[in-house]
Amino acid sequence: MGYRTAELPPVSLDEFERIPFFQRMKLLQLHWVEQGFGTPKQTSTFYAWKIFFYGLFGLIIAGAFTAGLEFDNIGEWWDEPILYQKLMVWTVLLEVLGLAATCGPMAFHFDPPIGGVLYWWQQDTLRVPPYPNHVPLTKGDRRTPWDTGLYKLIVFWLIMMLFLSGDDIAGLPDGRAGVMPQWALVVYAVLIIVMGFRDKIIFLSSRAEQYVPTMLCFGLFTNFVDMVIAAKIFIVIIWMCAGLSKFNHGFSSTVSIMVQNTPWVVWDKFRKATVKDYPNDIRPSKVAHALGHIGGTTCEIVMPLVLLFSPWPWMTWIAIVSIWMLHTFIVSTFPLAVPLEWNIFFIFCAGFLFANFHANNGYAVTDLNPWLLLVILPMALGGPILGAFKPEYVSFLVGMKQYAGNWSAATFSLRDKEKEDRINEKIVKAADNQIDQLEPLFGREISEIFVQKAVAFRMMHPMGRMHISGLMCHLPDLDSRVQREGEFLSNVLTGWNFGDGHCLDERLMAAWQARCNYEPGDVVAVFTESQPAFTKIVQYRVIDCALGTVEKGWYNNDDAYNSQPWLPDGPIPHTVTWRLEGYEPLGLPHADGRSEPSIARNGTWLVPNPNEGWTPPQIELSTSTTSERAGSESDVASTDSPE
Repeated sequence: MGYRTAELPPVSLDEFERIPFFQRMKLLQLHWVEQGFGTPKQTSTFYAWKIFFYGLFGLIIAGAFTAGLEFDNIGEWWDEPILYQKLMVWTVLLEVLGLAATCGPMAFHFDPPIGGVLYWWQQDTLRVPPYPNHVPLTKGDRRTPWDTGLYKLIVFWLIMMLFLSGDDIAGLPDGRAGVMPQWALVVYAVLIIVMGFRDKIIFLSSRAEQYVPTMLCFGLFTNFVDMVIAAKIFIVIIWMCAGLSKFNHGFSSTVSIMVQNTPWVVWDKFRKATVKDYPNDIRPSKVAHALGHIGGTTCEIVMPLVLLFSPWPWMTWIAIVSIWMLHTFIVSTFPLAVPLEWNIFFIFCAGFLFANFHANNGYAVTDLNPWLLLVILPMALGGPILGAFKPEYVSFLVGMKQYAGNWSAATFSLRDKEKEDRINEKIVKAADNQIDQLEPLFGREISEIFVQKAVAFRMMHPMGRMHISGLMCHLPDLDSRVQREGEFLSNVLTGWNFGDGHCLDERLMAAWQARCNYEPGDVVAVFTESQPAFTKIVQYRVIDCALGTVEKGWYNNDDAYNSQPWLPDGPIPHTVTWRLEGYEPLGLPHADGRSEPSIARNGTWLVPNPNEGWTPPQIELSTSTTSERAGSESDVASTDSPE
């Protein structure tokens, strides 16, 4: 791979699109193991400079506009609470503007390199309310002057907060520059929550689930000791819940794929060691399991407990350094969606909160007003518990499933390029489709390789195999159609993507259909939900842009994991539990020549089972009418929280 040139798979550019779909996917997946996404090395340089300027300008702004923080004595800032608060506000501002996570080519923003503010400042762009049927004044899918005005107010408020100096408060150690005025923090929290009911995309982009609880504790509690201990509890729960969510097949796949995409991993043998038997079996190997569960989950579960309860400073520092190593490794991989600023801020938080305010110095959990636990614990654990057991109601971000590989997601199939071009023609947005962003830079053939590589990337995760299995069963010929990764489409339609399938479910597809007026079969998606805790059963839905949800069912995540990513044995087993009355899939052929899905009524295979030995349970197919479907889907569309 060159500094300015991309690494391409070994295939003639003219022949690539004529290769059958599944052979194409295998080619791209094997190339991913060898080279990752294959982007030029200058991409990594871009993100390295981005991190540098994030930290530099954060410190400059905090010091320039805060009384008590002087540039000639910057070494004394380390234990200043208002520095912690200012850097938090600075991080949120960059997220809300689209300049932090999901910025640049590793987040599929090429030209322009950001979405965010370019969309959310503009009227008539797509808006996704989480509870349109239950919360008054939130219906509709167009961004109105009220929405753009509220967004501009949020941006203004965050900038204004950077100019505030500190106030004194009970319990604040002597000689400190104070804490940010409490009213400012509370007002921001109210503004972003109101925005969340109008548009879940902006709410999620602000990473409110990470920052708003801490801001509210600093804004509502009356004693500094209680504020700091609450902040410590929140960050410990974030780490631990993220660790606990990783006990699933998807996490090892995520680790393997991340390592393969890491720019500094130049050893071909090590890349291939992250899979079982390259090129025959590219599921994650024992090496990937060890990296993920020894270096990852063990650190995230054990070390936060040490940070919170350790009575010895030396043990606390062991835990701090372990957390630093974890986040540094994540940053160094430049993961897709590139949440780099978040990781850097958490590196700072680990040292700031637990080294400066050690349990032995009056900042132990036992020093907290016990009544405040009635506020802190529900606020901290509500989202993760709901996300663990009822993931359909909450974003994986609110469920604290960072890097878990256990996310809702979707893959789309469009009838032809004209259906994709219609997005550019009919929808108000700030960027063209990714293929059209890349084509002027690299030409059509190379651009198509990179866009399709995202589909291959998704199939390297268990849920992606179900996506393509469902498409095989519902569409007559994937070779002649255009497959697109759901994140790409969310990126173009809403200006933001973070791997959350809830951003592109029935609600967004309905808004898309209202503008593009597709015919049945023109755009079909298979949507998979997160895997709930203590079960391997995962729900899926097949959604036709013109018809809405046409099928529901489930599959066993073991079956998805045990299949090779390019599905050489055919679609993974899955069980249909409901289908829209009158709808006829056009996928795999029935023995008598009719077209039906591979698994249909009562869980009976209509084509030979490619995974002998697994018998689906007998589940009756629902006979819901179209009117019942409409009511049901309305409920589905209104239950997703403003994650």
